Amino acid sequence: MEKKTNIEEHPCFNKEVMHTNARVHLPVAPKCNIQCNYCNRKYDCINESRPGVTSSVLSPWQAVEYLRALDEKMDNLKVVGIAGPGDPFANPDETLETMRRAHDLFPDKIFCLSTNGLDLEPYIDEISHLGVSHVTITINAVDPSITAKVYKWVRYNRHVYRGEEGARILLERQLACIPLLHAKGIIVKINSIIIPGVNDQHIPEVARKCKELGADIINCIPMLPTEGTIFGVLKEPDKSMIFRTRTLASEHLPLMSHCARCRADAAGLLGHDLKGTYALLQEYASRTQVDESDRPYVAVATNEGLLVNLHLGEADKLSIFEQSLQGYKFVEERSTPISGGGDQRWVDMARILNDCRAILVSGVGDNPRVILENCGVHVVEMTGLIDEGLEGIYHHRPIRSISRPEAAKCGHGGCGGDRQGCA
Repeated sequence: MEKKTNIEEHPCFNKEVMHTNARVHLPVAPKCNIQCNYCNRKYDCINESRPGVTSSVLSPWQAVEYLRALDEKMDNLKVVGIAGPGDPFANPDETLETMRRAHDLFPDKIFCLSTNGLDLEPYIDEISHLGVSHVTITINAVDPSITAKVYKWVRYNRHVYRGEEGARILLERQLACIPLLHAKGIIVKINSIIIPGVNDQHIPEVARKCKELGADIINCIPMLPTEGTIFGVLKEPDKSMIFRTRTLASEHLPLMSHCARCRADAAGLLGHDLKGTYALLQEYASRTQVDESDRPYVAVATNEGLLVNLHLGEADKLSIFEQSLQGYKFVEERSTPISGGGDQRWVDMARILNDCRAILVSGVGDNPRVILENCGVHVVEMTGLIDEGLEGIYHHRPIRSISRPEAAKCGHGGCGGDRQGCA
C-alpha cells in the first residue's frame, strides 16, 4: 500500500484546522447518476447552504481561472475539491480535466472528491496519479432493502434501475471502491445521511462494514428536509437521534462531527465562507476562453524593466514582453490612456492590450481588474522579478510573489483607492 497523505491538514477530516485552513469546491459536475429521495439540486439559490446547490456551473477552464483568483485572495487556501452539484463521475471528463489543470497549477494543494461511488472505480488509478488524496463516498446503507428506500433510481451503464435491483448495483460499486482507494493510500471518508425511520438504526452497521473494507472516518449527517423531494415531508433528526447514531457509529470509525453541509460552490473556511465569492463565481462563469495564440504578449507595469513594481493606476507606460526560444524578450513600451475618465480609461487600456494575454502589476482596483479580465487580459498582482511572472503566465505555474489586497491603492496624491480611474 502507498503511504497515506497526512489527514491533519484537511478541515473536513480534522476539526482542529477548520478555522485556519480554507477549502473551495469547484462546481464543474452538473449531471448525476442517481436520484436521492432527499436531494433537490437547485441552481441559483444563494440563500441555501446544502449539498447539491450552486449558483453557477463552471467549465474546467473557468474553474481553474476562478481557483487562481481565489488563491490570490486567500493566504490559507489549502484544499481544492469537486462535490457536484451532481456527481463527479457522472461528469468524468469535466472532473478529470479540472483536477489535471488544478494540480498542474497548484501541485502543493490537497485535492479531494465527494461522490456516491457508483461510477468511481474506473478512475481510481487516474485520480491517484492526479494527486487526489481524500475521497468521500456517500453510503447510506449496506442492506439493499434499506438502500432501495433512499433512492428513486440508479443509472448505470446507460440503464436505469429501480428498487432493490438498483440498490444492489449501487452498493456493490460503492463497497468495491473502498479497498481500491485504501490500496492507493487515499484517505476514505464515508458520509451517511441520517434519515429518520429509514436508516438511523442501520448507520452503525454501515460504519462497521466500511471500516472492515479500509475506510478511515465517517460523517453522520442529519438529513435536511428539502421541499420538492420524497423525504421533504419527514422531520429533521432530533438531537437524541443524532447523538445515538454518531455514538454507535464511532465504535467502528473515527467520527467527523463538524460538517457544515457545504454547497457545491463553497469557498473559504468551513462554516464561514468567503464574502464576495458569489459575485466572483458569476464573473468567471460568464467568461469565454481566450485563444492564446492570438495574444502572444504580456504587459508589465515596471519602473526599470526588471521588477514588477508599479500600481496599474500610476503606470503611464507599460513594457510588453514575449516568449522566445532564447527566453523572454522585451518588445516595446506602450503609453497608457491618460488618468481620469473613470472606467473608460480601463476600456481604452483593454483595446491597447488586445494582443496581450495578461498584465503584471503590483496593485489594481476592482473595476479595472474586472474590465480587463472581461476583455481577455488576465490581471496578476505580484511583486518581484518580471521573469518570475512571465514564467507563471506562459507555463501556467504558480507565481510565488503574489501581492495582497493592501496593494489596491496606487499611492499617488493620497490615493483613497476609489477605483475611479485615478481621476
